[in-house]
Amino acid sequence: MELLPAIDLRAGTAVRLTQGDFAREDRYGDPVALAASYIEGGARWIHVVDLDGARTGVPHERAVLGGIVRLANEAGVDVEFGGGIRSEDDAAEVLDSGVARVVLGTAALEEPALAGRSARRWPGRVAVGLDYRVGADGVAEAQAQGWLAGTGQSVTDLLELWQHDPIGAVVATSVARDGTLSGPDLAGLQALLETTSLPVVASGGVCDLEDLVALAGLDAGGRRLSGAIVGKAIVERRFSVEEGIAACAASD
Repeated sequence: MELLPAIDLRAGTAVRLTQGDFAREDRYGDPVALAASYIEGGARWIHVVDLDGARTGVPHERAVLGGIVRLANEAGVDVEFGGGIRSEDDAAEVLDSGVARVVLGTAALEEPALAGRSARRWPGRVAVGLDYRVGADGVAEAQAQGWLAGTGQSVTDLLELWQHDPIGAVVATSVARDGTLSGPDLAGLQALLETTSLPVVASGGVCDLEDLVALAGLDAGGRRLSGAIVGKAIVERRFSVEEGIAACAASD
């Protein structure tokens, strides 16, 4: 299981939101300096999100993204990026800039065929972002527009649409847990592994190394999570990138 340290961008600064709430924001300074610390710690991937882009559909942080990508590419580190990508042209622009994998969120939910078409155009370089909230009925509902709107679509039904496309990853984020340090949604992620054969990357709620070990231990017929995205726990120094990588290796 790969560790993907996260950098969420807003107004040129690295931030973290709690449960996707733009009014509950913590700031962590220079995003490029944060990326440099991740690289120094041995990260092989960095996960970057343009938060205002995700909410509005308009790119806000391409200049900062460019600085992160240049630094990462020089070090041989891959960047995964999402937020505000609403078309194949948007995806092409980001991928051409040196990003290794682009995440389609709202666009994939509003036009599922776009995700499949893009994945076939760039095999392995397109991820689908499935941010979800679990309702009273126990069904995981996909969220759109920077987590501001429910879609009425279940995560399970959506995954069926892309089952035979060369999707690079399904980035599954529990909105209720994201930024809370309350632990990942182990039951929900286990259910996802059992539902789809696509690679699943977990996001949301990781607090400590034990959480990463638990994620690495999830298993569905020999299939395990391909990655775990961690933001707040690293920037608040609950564990280092090096320690996180070692914990993720528990699945090897």
